[in-house]
Amino acid sequence: MKKSIYTALLSLGIFLIGTALQKSYQPDNENYTEWNEYLGGPDRNHYSTLDQIKPENVQNLKVAWTYSTPDSGQMQVNPIIVNGVLYGVTATVQAFALDAATGKEIWRFGDKLKSFASTSRGVAYWTDGTDKRILHTIGEYLYAIDATTGKAIASFGDNGRVDLHTGLPEIAQKKFIISNTPGTIFEDLIVMPVRLSEGADAAPGDIRAFNVKTGKLAWTFHTIPYPDEPGYNTWPKEAYKNTEVGAANNWAGMSVDRKRGIIYVPTGSAGYDFYGGKRSGKNLYANCLLALNAKTGKLLWHFQTTHHDMWDRDLPAPPNLITVKHNGKMVDAVAQTSKQGYIYLFNRVTGKPLFPIQEIPAPKSDLPGEVSWPTQPVPTKPAPFARQAHLLTENDISPYAEDRDSLLIKFKTYKRNRFAAPSKEGTVILPGFDGGAEWGGAAADPKEGILYVNSNEMAWILTMKPTPKQDALAGLSTGERIYATSCVTCHGVDRKGNTKSGYPSLIDIEKRRDKVFVTQIITNGKGMMPGFTTLSASEKQAVVAFLFGEEKKEVSATNNSGFKNPYLPFVSTGYNKFLDNKGLPAISPPWGTLNAIDLNTGEYLWKIPFGEYESLKQKGIPTTGSENYGGPVVTANGLLFIAATKDEKFRVFNKKTGALLWETKLPAAAFATPATYQVNGKQYIVLACGGTKLGAKKGNQYVAFALP
Repeated sequence: MKKSIYTALLSLGIFLIGTALQKSYQPDNENYTEWNEYLGGPDRNHYSTLDQIKPENVQNLKVAWTYSTPDSGQMQVNPIIVNGVLYGVTATVQAFALDAATGKEIWRFGDKLKSFASTSRGVAYWTDGTDKRILHTIGEYLYAIDATTGKAIASFGDNGRVDLHTGLPEIAQKKFIISNTPGTIFEDLIVMPVRLSEGADAAPGDIRAFNVKTGKLAWTFHTIPYPDEPGYNTWPKEAYKNTEVGAANNWAGMSVDRKRGIIYVPTGSAGYDFYGGKRSGKNLYANCLLALNAKTGKLLWHFQTTHHDMWDRDLPAPPNLITVKHNGKMVDAVAQTSKQGYIYLFNRVTGKPLFPIQEIPAPKSDLPGEVSWPTQPVPTKPAPFARQAHLLTENDISPYAEDRDSLLIKFKTYKRNRFAAPSKEGTVILPGFDGGAEWGGAAADPKEGILYVNSNEMAWILTMKPTPKQDALAGLSTGERIYATSCVTCHGVDRKGNTKSGYPSLIDIEKRRDKVFVTQIITNGKGMMPGFTTLSASEKQAVVAFLFGEEKKEVSATNNSGFKNPYLPFVSTGYNKFLDNKGLPAISPPWGTLNAIDLNTGEYLWKIPFGEYESLKQKGIPTTGSENYGGPVVTANGLLFIAATKDEKFRVFNKKTGALLWETKLPAAAFATPATYQVNGKQYIVLACGGTKLGAKKGNQYVAFALP
């Protein structure tokens, strides 16, 4: 009885604290007729009540306007639309403003002479009614831009920008940090997601809020706790010093309940991703959904979805804030999708799971020095929306693979039991490193409690190998040594890469690129490759010389004095998809799905294959589904809009049945979540079509559709 009273009082206290926090700026889409925030609103539900486009006329959609960016390449952007102006980002992360009715450019912000090779998912907007700002990241900087003129606001930070290293410890000041995802606005604060290295050299993933007006740091939450903070005992004593452990960052973005003053922050794994011998313990607050006081950063509650992560099981997208009917009562809830294909559903205020979550026994690691956690949390409902590695059998090898016999031989050698640890033999990761759910996120009807999530079903193989000993590294030239410890995982010992899995060959790189370009990629990163900012100019020069075949071979044991990466006894051999000899998934279809899940009951309304391969379609093979990146948009009147596939299609489904209502071909694949809005009485839906990912052709257009 005492425990029940205490729990009730605690819940009431959290609610009252949250209620007291709400103040001025409230750009919430409570009527869901605007798209003035990332993914449609602070609840990140990708939802709209606009109803001009409906099931009866969606087949009449036509291209209303296009905008060609001055560059080309992958664009993961979900644009926002405020007062008839569309704000987006180009492939080289230049921010821009367009007339949302015509696509005519109003302004563009960024260095037109410098090509940033990272990706961006959009911008944030803030206003106090007079002052109107766009918050945008380029490289390691957060910029405040005048939303009307496109000029940097000099009073913000250092002449218009804030270094995202601000507030991190001294040891992390030169480490790699960027932001791919828009920050989340609460009153006069912006809480920033950041992307870090995934190695042991990663900066700490502190969650930080900055003042939107001044750029000053407002609060910090340590995801790797300090000695006087809860969770400290779930790590080695020195972990917080960031000498051998880092990350546990939020990179996917956040959602916010502004009425209660609670921000919901999903975090990723600690670095190094695949070997945790340097970070024994449960590792709070890596791989957690955090509920923080949005004004102060104080922890209200948390739930860890992977203990002592060894599989790169970052939480991949902002959670959805919805209302569900549970045990006969309406409950404000938060739903978190995962790479594993699980959905974790909690009471938004108390953090109590609405469906039981079981701790399932997990096998021990057989890698020396690794101490895996004995259990892992699995929701009892809903059932996973993606297949699980431990359920695969030999019958699940693709019937369409020409080399099925050789795939079977490989398959039999891999570990695939539930929560199988990384291994020297190879461990099947399904859902793969990209999910399951990915950064596109889920759409939701917030009042009906229905979640719509697109999912990947690509198996990957995680294989570990011993790291060369320091004395062996000492016998290498500087460039060879840095390549061996920092680049081999993705590009291979032979530099051939793994093009089928998305990692390019570096053979003959000197015939394709100049040294300036390669040096810039090493410094800034490209796509999902992190920048190696801790390398000195001479070390970068040595790596480039090695790649270009120009490095001198005379070496001595003292040449490694400048190398800074912490030593790990085991590393991954790379991100390797389990593919057939045609580059198609080696397991049987479906290879991608679209799912409608009723979170009131935990049951599925429908599930369909999503995406197709033209080469298989021509052979009469039924729709297989495919890898997909970028989320859906749902409307109150029954539509689900989604692109996301390499086949360059933009599709509209009946959200109640999953039936395909309309599809069209885009100028390039749109690996991005659409946005829908209304200007001058006309409803539009717009997509960023950048292609590039999964080997798709490059594109450079934003395309808006509307009824004639």
